[in-house]
Amino acid sequence: MKRRIAAAAALALLGGTLAACAGNAGAAGETEKVKIMIGGIDKIIYLPAKLTEQLGFFADEGIEVQLLTEPSGAQAENVLISGDVQGVVGFYDHAIDLQTKGKCIQSVVQFADVPGEAEVVATDKAGDITSTADFAGRRLGITSPGSSTDFLTRALAAAAGVQPSDYTTVKAGAGQTFLAAMEQGSIDAGMTTDPTIARLVASGQGKVLVDMRTQEGTEAALGGLYPASSLYMDCDWVAANKPTVQKLANAFVRTLGWIDTHSAADIAAEMPKEYAGDDPELYRSAIDDSKGMFTADGVMPAEGAENVLRVLASFSPNVQGKEDTIDLSRTYTTEFVSAVPKS
Repeated sequence: MKRRIAAAAALALLGGTLAACAGNAGAAGETEKVKIMIGGIDKIIYLPAKLTEQLGFFADEGIEVQLLTEPSGAQAENVLISGDVQGVVGFYDHAIDLQTKGKCIQSVVQFADVPGEAEVVATDKAGDITSTADFAGRRLGITSPGSSTDFLTRALAAAAGVQPSDYTTVKAGAGQTFLAAMEQGSIDAGMTTDPTIARLVASGQGKVLVDMRTQEGTEAALGGLYPASSLYMDCDWVAANKPTVQKLANAFVRTLGWIDTHSAADIAAEMPKEYAGDDPELYRSAIDDSKGMFTADGVMPAEGAENVLRVLASFSPNVQGKEDTIDLSRTYTTEFVSAVPKS
Protein backbone atom coordinates (compact mmCIF):
# COMPACT_ATOMS: atom_id res chain seq x y z
CA MET A 1 0.00 0.00 0.00
CA LYS A 2 2.79 2.36 0.95
CA ARG A 3 4.55 1.51 -2.28
CA ARG A 4 1.42 2.31 -4.29
CA ILE A 5 1.01 5.64 -2.47
CA ALA A 6 4.69 6.49 -2.99
CA ALA A 7 4.44 5.53 -6.64
CA ALA A 8 1.33 7.64 -7.07
CA ALA A 9 3.04 10.58 -5.40
CA ALA A 10 6.08 10.16 -7.62
CA LEU A 11 3.89 10.03 -10.71
CA ALA A 12 2.02 13.13 -9.57
CA LEU A 13 5.29 14.94 -9.00
CA LEU A 14 6.61 13.77 -12.35
CA GLY A 15 3.37 14.80 -14.03
CA GLY A 16 3.60 18.25 -12.46
CA THR A 17 7.22 18.57 -13.53
CA LEU A 18 6.43 17.49 -17.07
CA ALA A 19 3.49 19.89 -17.18
CA ALA A 20 5.75 22.72 -16.06
CA CYS A 21 8.33 21.72 -18.65
CA ALA A 22 5.62 21.53 -21.28
CA GLY A 23 4.46 25.01 -20.26
CA ASN A 24 8.01 26.34 -20.58
CA ALA A 25 8.45 24.57 -23.88
CA GLY A 26 5.21 26.11 -25.10
CA ALA A 27 6.41 29.54 -23.99
CA ALA A 28 9.70 28.93 -25.76
CA GLY A 29 7.80 28.06 -28.93
CA GLU A 30 5.87 31.28 -28.75
CA THR A 31 7.19 34.75 -29.48
CA GLU A 32 9.31 35.89 -26.54
CA LYS A 33 8.25 39.20 -25.00
CA VAL A 34 10.62 41.85 -23.66
CA LYS A 35 9.96 45.36 -22.37
CA ILE A 36 12.62 48.00 -22.98
CA MET A 37 12.49 51.52 -21.58
CA ILE A 38 14.11 54.31 -23.57
CA GLY A 39 15.25 57.62 -22.12
CA GLY A 40 13.51 59.56 -24.90
CA ILE A 41 12.42 57.38 -27.82
CA ASP A 42 12.55 60.19 -30.40
CA LYS A 43 16.11 61.28 -29.55
CA ILE A 44 18.57 60.46 -32.31
CA ILE A 45 21.07 59.10 -29.77
CA TYR A 46 18.56 56.27 -29.16
CA LEU A 47 17.45 55.94 -32.78
CA PRO A 48 18.64 52.30 -33.16
CA ALA A 49 15.88 51.10 -30.82
CA LYS A 50 12.93 52.33 -32.88
CA LEU A 51 14.74 51.70 -36.15
CA THR A 52 15.22 48.04 -35.22
CA GLU A 53 11.47 47.75 -34.72
CA GLN A 54 10.74 49.62 -37.96
CA LEU A 55 13.05 47.36 -39.96
CA GLY A 56 11.41 44.24 -38.54
CA PHE A 57 14.60 42.87 -37.02
CA PHE A 58 13.02 42.02 -33.65
CA ALA A 59 10.36 40.00 -35.44
CA ASP A 60 13.04 38.25 -37.50
CA GLU A 61 14.58 37.05 -34.23
CA GLY A 62 11.23 35.79 -32.94
CA ILE A 63 10.94 38.28 -30.10
CA GLU A 64 8.21 40.78 -29.36
CA VAL A 65 9.78 43.93 -27.96
CA GLN A 66 7.64 46.60 -26.37
CA LEU A 67 9.44 49.93 -26.55
CA LEU A 68 8.45 52.33 -23.78
CA THR A 69 9.70 55.85 -23.18
CA GLU A 70 10.60 58.15 -20.31
CA PRO A 71 11.91 61.71 -20.70
CA SER A 72 15.33 60.97 -19.19
CA GLY A 73 17.80 58.19 -18.51
CA ALA A 74 17.56 58.69 -14.75
CA GLN A 75 13.86 57.84 -14.84
CA ALA A 76 14.46 54.92 -17.21
CA GLU A 77 17.01 53.28 -14.90
CA ASN A 78 14.57 53.46 -11.99
CA VAL A 79 12.02 51.43 -13.95
CA LEU A 80 14.67 48.78 -14.66
CA ILE A 81 15.71 48.57 -11.01
CA SER A 82 12.08 48.12 -9.97
CA GLY A 83 11.80 45.18 -12.36
CA ASP A 84 9.05 46.71 -14.51
CA VAL A 85 11.15 46.33 -17.68
CA GLN A 86 13.90 43.95 -18.74
CA GLY A 87 16.17 46.47 -20.41
CA VAL A 88 16.94 50.15 -20.90
CA VAL A 89 18.25 51.98 -23.92
CA GLY A 90 20.27 54.65 -22.17
CA PHE A 91 23.77 55.80 -21.31
CA TYR A 92 26.41 53.33 -20.19
CA ASP A 93 27.61 55.65 -17.40
CA HIS A 94 24.56 54.62 -15.34
CA ALA A 95 26.05 51.11 -15.03
CA ILE A 96 29.12 52.50 -13.26
CA ASP A 97 27.12 54.88 -11.10
CA LEU A 98 24.72 52.12 -10.03
CA GLN A 99 27.54 49.75 -9.10
CA THR A 100 28.55 52.22 -6.40
CA LYS A 101 25.04 51.73 -5.01
CA GLY A 102 25.28 47.95 -4.95
CA LYS A 103 23.45 47.35 -8.24
CA CYS A 104 24.82 45.24 -11.10
CA ILE A 105 23.77 46.60 -14.48
CA GLN A 106 25.67 45.91 -17.68
CA SER A 107 25.71 47.14 -21.25
CA VAL A 108 25.10 44.18 -23.56
CA VAL A 109 25.08 46.14 -26.84
CA GLN A 110 27.02 49.38 -27.11
CA PHE A 111 25.29 51.62 -29.67
CA ALA A 112 27.68 54.58 -29.55
CA ASP A 113 31.20 55.38 -28.35
CA VAL A 114 30.56 59.12 -27.91
CA PRO A 115 27.70 60.94 -26.12
CA GLY A 116 25.96 62.42 -29.17
CA GLU A 117 25.21 65.45 -26.99
CA ALA A 118 26.11 69.12 -27.23
CA GLU A 119 26.19 72.05 -24.85
CA VAL A 120 24.13 74.71 -26.58
CA VAL A 121 24.22 78.36 -25.50
CA ALA A 122 21.32 80.76 -25.96
CA THR A 123 22.26 83.07 -28.78
CA ASP A 124 21.78 86.20 -26.69
CA LYS A 125 24.22 84.76 -24.10
CA ALA A 126 26.80 83.50 -26.59
CA GLY A 127 28.95 86.63 -26.24
CA ASP A 128 29.30 86.05 -22.50
CA ILE A 129 29.54 82.26 -22.45
CA THR A 130 32.44 81.43 -24.74
CA SER A 131 33.81 78.41 -22.87
CA THR A 132 32.82 76.06 -20.07
CA ALA A 133 34.80 78.25 -17.69
CA ASP A 134 31.95 80.73 -18.09
CA PHE A 135 29.42 78.35 -16.49
CA ALA A 136 29.87 80.19 -13.19
CA GLY A 137 26.71 82.07 -12.27
CA ARG A 138 24.71 80.45 -15.07
CA ARG A 139 21.53 78.37 -15.27
CA LEU A 140 22.35 75.20 -17.17
CA GLY A 141 19.64 72.99 -18.62
CA ILE A 142 19.65 69.20 -18.14
CA THR A 143 16.95 66.61 -18.72
CA SER A 144 16.72 65.77 -15.00
CA PRO A 145 18.98 65.37 -11.93
CA GLY A 146 21.01 62.18 -12.10
CA SER A 147 20.65 61.93 -15.89
CA SER A 148 23.61 61.64 -18.23
CA THR A 149 23.07 65.24 -19.33
CA ASP A 150 23.54 66.12 -15.67
CA PHE A 151 26.71 63.98 -15.51
CA LEU A 152 28.18 65.55 -18.63
CA THR A 153 27.38 69.09 -17.51
CA ARG A 154 29.10 68.51 -14.19
CA ALA A 155 32.06 66.87 -15.89
CA LEU A 156 32.60 69.84 -18.22
CA ALA A 157 32.29 72.28 -15.33
CA ALA A 158 34.74 70.31 -13.17
CA ALA A 159 37.27 70.15 -16.01
CA ALA A 160 37.06 73.95 -16.28
CA GLY A 161 37.51 74.39 -12.52
CA VAL A 162 33.92 75.53 -11.94
CA GLN A 163 32.46 74.20 -8.69
CA PRO A 164 28.89 72.83 -8.43
CA SER A 165 28.00 75.68 -6.07
CA ASP A 166 28.96 78.20 -8.77
CA TYR A 167 26.16 77.31 -11.21
CA THR A 168 22.57 76.05 -11.16
CA THR A 169 21.30 73.05 -13.07
CA VAL A 170 17.71 73.37 -14.26
CA LYS A 171 15.44 70.45 -15.15
CA ALA A 172 14.56 71.40 -18.72
CA GLY A 173 13.62 68.02 -20.13
CA ALA A 174 14.16 67.41 -23.82
CA GLY A 175 12.57 68.34 -27.11
CA GLN A 176 9.79 70.89 -26.79
CA THR A 177 10.32 71.55 -23.08
CA PHE A 178 14.01 72.25 -23.63
CA LEU A 179 13.24 74.51 -26.58
CA ALA A 180 10.70 76.40 -24.47
CA ALA A 181 13.14 76.76 -21.56
CA MET A 182 15.71 78.39 -23.82
CA GLU A 183 13.17 80.56 -25.61
CA GLN A 184 11.74 81.82 -22.32
CA GLY A 185 15.18 82.50 -20.84
CA SER A 186 14.81 79.90 -18.09
CA ILE A 187 18.25 78.57 -19.00
CA ASP A 188 21.36 80.27 -20.33
CA ALA A 189 22.75 77.10 -21.87
CA GLY A 190 22.07 73.40 -21.72
CA MET A 191 23.03 69.86 -22.62
CA THR A 192 20.82 68.29 -25.26
CA THR A 193 20.70 66.02 -28.30
CA ASP A 194 19.52 66.03 -31.88
CA PRO A 195 17.01 66.83 -33.23
CA THR A 196 16.75 69.51 -30.52
CA ILE A 197 20.27 70.77 -31.31
CA ALA A 198 19.39 71.14 -34.99
CA ARG A 199 16.18 73.02 -34.20
CA LEU A 200 17.91 75.46 -31.86
CA VAL A 201 20.65 76.21 -34.36
CA ALA A 202 18.32 76.43 -37.37
CA SER A 203 15.95 78.80 -35.56
CA GLY A 204 18.80 81.02 -34.40
CA GLN A 205 17.93 80.42 -30.74
CA GLY A 206 21.15 78.65 -29.86
CA LYS A 207 24.78 78.11 -30.73
CA VAL A 208 26.83 74.98 -30.09
CA LEU A 209 29.51 75.56 -27.46
CA VAL A 210 30.77 71.99 -26.93
CA ASP A 211 30.03 69.34 -29.55
CA MET A 212 30.25 65.73 -28.39
CA ARG A 213 28.55 64.21 -31.41
CA THR A 214 31.93 63.31 -32.91
CA GLN A 215 34.99 61.46 -31.71
CA GLU A 216 37.15 64.56 -32.13
CA GLY A 217 34.81 66.76 -30.13
CA THR A 218 34.39 64.18 -27.40
CA GLU A 219 38.12 63.61 -27.02
CA ALA A 220 38.68 67.37 -26.80
CA ALA A 221 35.98 67.79 -24.14
CA LEU A 222 36.37 64.59 -22.11
CA GLY A 223 39.92 63.42 -22.81
CA GLY A 224 38.90 60.29 -24.72
CA LEU A 225 35.97 58.25 -25.92
CA TYR A 226 32.84 58.26 -23.78
CA PRO A 227 30.71 55.25 -24.73
CA ALA A 228 27.14 56.31 -24.18
CA SER A 229 23.95 55.02 -25.82
CA SER A 230 23.54 51.31 -25.15
CA LEU A 231 21.17 48.50 -24.25
CA TYR A 232 21.80 47.81 -20.58
CA MET A 233 20.18 45.17 -18.41
CA ASP A 234 20.27 43.68 -14.93
CA CYS A 235 23.22 41.27 -14.60
CA ASP A 236 21.15 38.50 -13.02
CA TRP A 237 18.49 38.76 -15.72
CA VAL A 238 21.16 38.56 -18.42
CA ALA A 239 22.68 35.44 -16.86
CA ALA A 240 19.28 33.76 -16.58
CA ASN A 241 18.05 34.68 -20.07
CA LYS A 242 21.04 34.36 -22.38
CA PRO A 243 19.12 33.08 -25.44
CA THR A 244 16.79 36.08 -25.31
CA VAL A 245 19.66 38.53 -24.80
CA GLN A 246 21.42 36.96 -27.79
CA LYS A 247 18.37 37.56 -29.97
CA LEU A 248 18.27 41.19 -28.87
CA ALA A 249 21.97 41.54 -29.64
CA ASN A 250 21.48 39.97 -33.06
CA ALA A 251 18.70 42.43 -33.89
CA PHE A 252 20.46 45.53 -32.60
CA VAL A 253 23.84 44.75 -34.17
CA ARG A 254 22.08 44.10 -37.47
CA THR A 255 20.56 47.59 -37.17
CA LEU A 256 23.91 49.18 -36.36
CA GLY A 257 25.37 47.58 -39.46
CA TRP A 258 22.41 48.86 -41.48
CA ILE A 259 22.97 52.40 -40.18
CA ASP A 260 26.64 52.16 -41.11
CA THR A 261 25.83 51.33 -44.73
CA HIS A 262 22.88 53.66 -45.32
CA SER A 263 22.49 57.40 -45.69
CA ALA A 264 20.76 59.78 -43.32
CA ALA A 265 17.96 60.06 -45.88
CA ASP A 266 17.52 56.27 -45.90
CA ILE A 267 17.39 56.20 -42.11
CA ALA A 268 14.93 59.09 -41.86
CA ALA A 269 12.64 57.39 -44.36
CA GLU A 270 12.31 54.36 -42.08
CA MET A 271 11.47 56.33 -38.95
CA PRO A 272 7.92 57.35 -37.90
CA LYS A 273 6.92 60.52 -39.74
CA GLU A 274 6.00 62.29 -36.50
CA TYR A 275 9.66 62.16 -35.40
CA ALA A 276 10.48 64.64 -38.15
CA GLY A 277 7.76 67.04 -37.07
CA ASP A 278 7.03 69.76 -39.60
CA ASP A 279 10.56 69.83 -41.02
CA PRO A 280 11.64 66.48 -42.55
CA GLU A 281 14.74 68.02 -44.10
CA LEU A 282 15.94 69.32 -40.73
CA TYR A 283 15.38 65.87 -39.23
CA ARG A 284 17.41 64.26 -42.01
CA SER A 285 20.17 66.81 -41.46
CA ALA A 286 20.15 66.12 -37.71
CA ILE A 287 20.58 62.39 -38.36
CA ASP A 288 23.44 63.18 -40.72
CA ASP A 289 25.13 65.28 -38.03
CA SER A 290 24.84 62.48 -35.46
CA LYS A 291 24.95 59.12 -37.24
CA GLY A 292 28.74 58.93 -37.04
CA MET A 293 28.51 58.31 -33.29
CA PHE A 294 27.06 54.82 -33.76
CA THR A 295 29.29 51.76 -33.70
CA ALA A 296 28.95 49.25 -36.51
CA ASP A 297 29.31 46.18 -34.30
CA GLY A 298 27.94 47.03 -30.85
CA VAL A 299 31.28 46.35 -29.15
CA MET A 300 32.35 48.34 -26.10
CA PRO A 301 35.84 49.84 -26.51
CA ALA A 302 37.64 48.93 -23.28
CA GLU A 303 39.56 52.21 -23.19
CA GLY A 304 36.26 54.04 -23.52
CA ALA A 305 34.81 52.36 -20.43
CA GLU A 306 37.96 53.30 -18.53
CA ASN A 307 37.57 56.92 -19.59
CA VAL A 308 33.95 57.01 -18.48
CA LEU A 309 35.08 55.89 -15.02
CA ARG A 310 37.78 58.56 -14.99
CA VAL A 311 35.32 61.27 -16.02
CA LEU A 312 32.74 60.24 -13.41
CA ALA A 313 35.43 60.23 -10.74
CA SER A 314 36.26 63.84 -11.60
CA PHE A 315 32.97 65.17 -10.24
CA SER A 316 30.66 62.46 -8.86
CA PRO A 317 30.53 61.97 -5.07
CA ASN A 318 29.24 58.46 -5.78
CA VAL A 319 32.40 57.50 -7.65
CA GLN A 320 35.16 59.67 -6.19
CA GLY A 321 37.52 57.62 -4.04
CA LYS A 322 35.93 54.35 -5.19
CA GLU A 323 37.64 53.99 -8.55
CA ASP A 324 39.76 51.04 -7.37
CA THR A 325 36.72 49.17 -6.07
CA ILE A 326 34.65 49.43 -9.25
CA ASP A 327 34.78 46.31 -11.42
CA LEU A 328 34.38 47.58 -14.97
CA SER A 329 34.14 44.01 -16.27
CA ARG A 330 30.77 43.80 -14.53
CA THR A 331 29.46 46.96 -16.20
CA TYR A 332 29.54 45.65 -19.77
CA THR A 333 29.89 42.44 -21.72
CA THR A 334 30.89 41.67 -25.30
CA GLU A 335 29.72 38.05 -25.03
CA PHE A 336 26.56 38.56 -27.06
CA VAL A 337 27.75 40.98 -29.73
CA SER A 338 30.74 38.72 -30.34
CA ALA A 339 28.36 35.82 -31.02
CA VAL A 340 26.19 37.69 -33.54
CA PRO A 341 26.14 35.76 -36.85
CA LYS A 342 28.20 37.45 -39.53
CA SER A 343 26.10 38.67 -42.42
